[in-house]
Amino acid sequence: MGTSKAKISSNVERDPGVKTARRVLALEADALRALADSLGPSFVAALDALVTVAGRVIVSGMGKSGHVARKIAATFASTGTPALFVHPAEASHGDLGMVTEKDAVLALSNSGETAELADLVAYAKRFAIPLIAMTSDPASALARAASVALICPVAEEACPMGLAPTTSTTVMLALGDALAVSLLERKGFSTDDFRVLHPGGKLGRRLLRVTDIMHSGARMPLLPPATPMMDTIVEMTGKSLGCVGIVDSDGRLSGIITDGDIRRHITDANVLGRTAGEIMNRNVKTVRVDALASEALQIMNAKSITALFVVEDGRPVGILHIHDCLRAGVA
Repeated sequence: MGTSKAKISSNVERDPGVKTARRVLALEADALRALADSLGPSFVAALDALVTVAGRVIVSGMGKSGHVARKIAATFASTGTPALFVHPAEASHGDLGMVTEKDAVLALSNSGETAELADLVAYAKRFAIPLIAMTSDPASALARAASVALICPVAEEACPMGLAPTTSTTVMLALGDALAVSLLERKGFSTDDFRVLHPGGKLGRRLLRVTDIMHSGARMPLLPPATPMMDTIVEMTGKSLGCVGIVDSDGRLSGIITDGDIRRHITDANVLGRTAGEIMNRNVKTVRVDALASEALQIMNAKSITALFVVEDGRPVGILHIHDCLRAGVA
């Protein structure tokens, strides 16, 4: 077994594809380090311009730069900076109408001489729309026209012919991420804001809070301690959550009766003649009103219980059943 693994490892090390891949990754890693070292006043100026935009950030680029621009626009939008990709060629045929004087334009071009961007650049200049360039040539037409020029360090393309955009697009993509995350932090974009923009998929489920899926108001099974056990059982059965919360005269949660508690008292001949306060368990497991649903599920699993009251200042504001978590896809 060990000899076989060593042979496979040796074959991998000699494979020309692996050597090429490592060369590509090393080139791109070096370019990203150079990009990080190059950040300076122009990056801060770009953030200053973007954070004050009342409209949207219009991101544009042609070819591979256009694909990167689409991703940057999507990243902006998902992190609290409204953004829209506009194809530069389509902009010349009517899509300039998507750009308003409240917007800012982020234009990507490695050479800075992309002809298709000319009309969009001219439009931004005509209406005094902030124009941020992302290019590797500070002397290019795009850099000269821009309000702020973000100059990407010149790096060797990973393509053996030095032609196919590889390293240059990686640098642009990373610079877009750096802008988006820096703007996110400046704006104080929170996990709650993020959840609003990502309601679907695993990410949205991870950010659900107990208040999003709990039962509240009249749907909560709550009774005072003087309630007869017959009425308590009726309430528990009617709400179908497997428990009843017992609240004192101040509305604070003082105990709980579960269906398990009732089963444990089934041999008590006088159980129906007793009150909820006499039967209740005072060791109530609760969860904070601002807790994530995943945190509540973890508590239920750890304590081997199926329901948690959601409390604020000791008062129940909701109840969460383990089935609510499962229906919401929280795991």
